[in-house]
Amino acid sequence: MASRSTGWLAALPVYNEVGYVDGVLDEVVRYAADVLVVNDGSNDGTADVLDRRSDVTVIHHPKNRGYGAALITAFEFAISRGYAGLVTLDCDGQHQPKRIPEFIAAASDADIVSGSRYLKVYDGDDAPPEERLFINRRITRELNQRLGFDLTDAFCGFKAYRTSALQHLDITDEGYAMPLQLWVEAAAADLRVIEIPVPLIYLDLERSFGGSLDHAETRLRYYHQVLDSAFAVAAADGRDFPGRDIALSV
Repeated sequence: MASRSTGWLAALPVYNEVGYVDGVLDEVVRYAADVLVVNDGSNDGTADVLDRRSDVTVIHHPKNRGYGAALITAFEFAISRGYAGLVTLDCDGQHQPKRIPEFIAAASDADIVSGSRYLKVYDGDDAPPEERLFINRRITRELNQRLGFDLTDAFCGFKAYRTSALQHLDITDEGYAMPLQLWVEAAAADLRVIEIPVPLIYLDLERSFGGSLDHAETRLRYYHQVLDSAFAVAAADGRDFPGRDIALSV
């Protein structure tokens, strides 16, 4: 895969998605010339499926390190290869690859374009699991209050980043709460964020967050710990959170 100073990379973190990965990637390569898959220590045959493909670049983590770790690897790859930007999407069928060009186009006016499942109602939208919706709304509200954002969906993994913006972010959280550290870092760097609507799709209502994090209250406490830590790190570095415009594109 060649360096592309003006090109965009599509990147997918993958962990145990043997039932989805081929179908999703068949769609992704229709809308992205360069595709990276970060296999985060899958042990269900996903690695073998990926190794049979010649149309994507694959980075294997020998062991499962976490959702955030896979995205950090993708960020580092995009920056090191000189891409202008990076689109991230999940490999579980919840994100529609046909929307990749829309994210790239929106990034002409933003540093980060973040998908939101709550900006617009689409025909056929799924009902989100109640506890996930509750946690999303609560954390999103707290982020807005603490950072001056006006986000509607703090956790959507469908995003576009300009690599020039990624270089201002110090992302270290390797788990599911990585998006929370991301928002604190984005605010401290005074990045411009745009939300665009995406359909609300849930294909696996039993998907695990891993161990004790499947318990909603434990997961919420964990998210608060990550947020508090991210704020403490920014403060220790002497960074503050200047006011920003957060645009909503509907």
